[in-house]
Amino acid sequence: MVLRILPVLLLTLILSDVYLYFKFMRGRRHPLWAYFLFFLPNALLLIAALILTWTENHTPENMTQMVIFFSLYMLIALPKMLFLIVDLTGKSICLFFPRAKKACTMVSSAASLLLFCIMGAGLSFGPTLLQVRHTDFSSADLPPAFDGYRIVQFSDLHLTSFRNRPEMVEKVVERIMEQCPDIIVFTGDLVSTEANELDGFDEILSRLHAPDGVYSILGNHDYLTYARYLSPEEQAAQREKLKERQRAMNWDLLLNEHRIIHQGRDSIVLVGVENDGKPPFPERGDLKKALDGLPGYGANNDSTRIFKVLLSHDPTHWRRKVLPQTDIQLTLSGHTHGMQFMLFGWSPSEYFYPEWKYMYREGERGLYVSLGIGGALIPFRFGAWPEINVITLHNK
Repeated sequence: MVLRILPVLLLTLILSDVYLYFKFMRGRRHPLWAYFLFFLPNALLLIAALILTWTENHTPENMTQMVIFFSLYMLIALPKMLFLIVDLTGKSICLFFPRAKKACTMVSSAASLLLFCIMGAGLSFGPTLLQVRHTDFSSADLPPAFDGYRIVQFSDLHLTSFRNRPEMVEKVVERIMEQCPDIIVFTGDLVSTEANELDGFDEILSRLHAPDGVYSILGNHDYLTYARYLSPEEQAAQREKLKERQRAMNWDLLLNEHRIIHQGRDSIVLVGVENDGKPPFPERGDLKKALDGLPGYGANNDSTRIFKVLLSHDPTHWRRKVLPQTDIQLTLSGHTHGMQFMLFGWSPSEYFYPEWKYMYREGERGLYVSLGIGGALIPFRFGAWPEINVITLHNK
């Protein structure tokens, strides 16, 4: 991963220090130690980036080093780059308003300080501010016996995020159980790069239970395509290992399958598909296979409408295939994380995903997107706090 973005890392580290040197250091007398301290942070990050590039092998030790590196990069280098960008913007304004030069420098400094504070908060306590978000979904197709039915959804654990914070996973499990769920669903990305991220967490996650069971699907990271393996066979073996470990936790992993949930004589259907995203994400979802045998699908031509809940990791699946190809009433997704940053309801996610947080509706049909819990690599969260989602179903 570091190799892919190495040019960007090198550019930001070098540019920011060169710019700040010419602005604040050049032409002024400073002791030698001041120059040393000025260049030291970015120089160390530069060396670390080069070392990680050539030693990247996704061992637990290497992953810890990468997390530390990116955390320091966000804390040190990004505020410097923001100062550079804002200050250059200010200089452009000063071409038309020369007297605003001092104000522009103050704005640049304030913006850099603000970003430093945001990064500090997002890297320290942000990943642990677990929220419980409640929402309701009503449908005339929902059988009366399921009125008030509570689905507890959690998503995107990315267990590497909690290698040094195992108590957070215990907190997640405890908070889920406090919601008195009728059913628990996990919508993908249990790990980030390797099945062994589950080590030490199996027993904790196996404590999850609900009257109608615990169900899961695979997210794009669960195919382990972000790690280097000796061979495709080893990668496939690791994927199977991850699947088996989920089943060993008494999670019912749905791979383009469905389950019928009963309440007395009434029933609803839980459908789970493999990840179905736009490139470069895996597109393995098979709705036809997952729905086969249900009323109106496959050889079953019964026109009876049965209420269906779909678990599909990537929310783009909803508009691309779910809405035009099925009559599924409610889809539950994750994947976006809200890019782990949200300020006053805004996130960069909105430029990449038409649906990226909470509930969306098209007529009588809905999509709920969880902001998830962990981070794919960096344990950073600001505004888009980690969350558990409680969706209560109602009969209209």
